[in-house]
This record gives sequence, C-alpha cells and structure tokens, in this order.
Amino acid sequence: MSDDLLPRFAGIMTSRGLNAAGYSPAQIRRLTRQGVLAPVNRGAYAHAALAAGTARDPAAEQALRVASVLAVGTPCAVGSHLSAAIIHGLDVLGPAPRRTLAVTHPPGTGSGAGRPGVRVHVAALPDGHVTVQGGVRVTTVARTVVDVARASSFRAGVVTADSALRAGKTSKAELQAVIADCRRWPGIVQAKLVAAFSDGRSESALESIARVAFGDHGLPAPELQVWVGGERAGVIGRADFFWRRHATIGEADGAVKYQDPARAVAQLRRDASLRAAGFEVVHFTWQEIVHAPSQVAALIRAAFRRAEAR
Repeated sequence: MSDDLLPRFAGIMTSRGLNAAGYSPAQIRRLTRQGVLAPVNRGAYAHAALAAGTARDPAAEQALRVASVLAVGTPCAVGSHLSAAIIHGLDVLGPAPRRTLAVTHPPGTGSGAGRPGVRVHVAALPDGHVTVQGGVRVTTVARTVVDVARASSFRAGVVTADSALRAGKTSKAELQAVIADCRRWPGIVQAKLVAAFSDGRSESALESIARVAFGDHGLPAPELQVWVGGERAGVIGRADFFWRRHATIGEADGAVKYQDPARAVAQLRRDASLRAAGFEVVHFTWQEIVHAPSQVAALIRAAFRRAEAR
C-alpha cells in the first residue's frame, strides 16, 4: 500500500479515498483480513500497526478515533470537549469516555446529526480556538477547558482546569480570553466560576475535588502546597492543604501513597512530628471525599476545635 495514501486525519484512510486510489471494496476487505488495515470507524481505516500502537496511549487512541469521525464527516469539524481534553492529556473526572466522542462544527457547516457514539456540538470556532494535536484538529487547551466547564459539573470543570494550569498548557489569561469570546453561550457563567476557582497548585484530581468539597461544606479556603514545621524542628514537610489560622493540615491520600511500606512509615513519622510541633493533621482518601465529603469536613472542623483548645 502506497504511503501517499496517508491522509491529513492522523493516519486515517477512508473507503472513498481508497476507492479513488484504485482499491476496490473486495481489496479493502482482503487487506483488512490480512492485517494490513484496521477498521477504526465505519468507512475509516488505519494501518494496523498504527492502530495497535495507540492501544496503550489514551490520547493517541482518542485522536485516532476522532480523526476517523472527522475524515468521513464534516470537514470543518474539530474534536472538542472531553475528547479534546483526553487528546491534550488533561485530567477528566471519571473514566475517560471510550465509546462516545465529542466534535464541534461551526453553524451552517453540517447537518448537526452525529453518528452513533458521536456527540455533535454546533458552535463558533474562531481561529484562535483551534489547534492540531496528535495529528488531528481539536479545540485549544483553553477552549477545551471552557467547553468542559460549560457542559459538565462544576467539579468536573475544576478537575480539568486545574490539570491544564498545573501542566502549564494554558493560563488564567487565556481562559479569560476564551470566556470573553463566548460570553453569551450556554453555561458560560459556570465556566467563569471554574476559571476563577481553578488553581494549578492542585497536584491531582483528588486535590481538585477536595477543594470543591471544602467550599461546598463551608470550610475556609486552605493554602495549597505549603511547607510547614516548628520553631525547633524546622521545616517538617509540605502540606497538601493548610489552614494557617487553625494550625490544621489536610492530606489527600491517593491510591499509591501507601503501597510502599517504607513510605507509609515515613508518613507516620512525619505526622507525629507535625503534631508534636502543634499542628492537627487530617487525612482523607478519594472514596471519602467523593462519597462522604460531609464527614471529611466534620473531621477538619473537629481538628480546628482541637487546635483552638490548645
């Protein structure tokens, strides 16, 4: 198969393009059976080696699948929303969508009808809102964050926005510029709130969700990633969350935090040193902050009271 068939859609070849290059439907089927071509979507194929290479890379796999939709659909469309977030390597709340893709095309450039498994959005796509990532046209990181914030929950928007800021893939100024371009769009008020609340110092989706939960349950906003210690001991460690007025530290315990026994022992010693220096320390997990945030908030308030009693 000639390399000149490699298209502009991230390595996707369409049935129409293959036919135009002289490959009959029977030949296409034979190449598929022989493992030369791999079907990616209806009427869209990729070299089998390319398709296999994306299997362990969520961003590359999503790019290939979005490209397969764009190659056989509206030429002006781009990958957007959660699909663009995955292609850009941003965090999304919950499992990455594997069956449903998101694309956006400008008004008047398509029917608006999507294929099965494709959610089509119709919205303006200014030049500054579109880029190429993974070989496929997608919304820029800033536009992607704003779209996710508009179309998802506040918590989901914060997870993606914090991730983008943390990785240096966008800035608050870029988010505000996109919001100004989309100022009358549905969901833009929530996008403004997400942009204002977002903070690149949140080091994980767990920490982002925790910050939202703290606000939802009336806790004061903590300082993030603060080095703390005592007058005698000096710097003891860095706190995920620090309520300075209440001498209380919050620690978000991810799934891998204690898989290493030596690390677990070091954490216990660190906590003991912090408490000896006069700090309260509250740990919580993903399960606790997601499914029982009020209980986590109650533990933190109890720590505030203990600190005040001292």
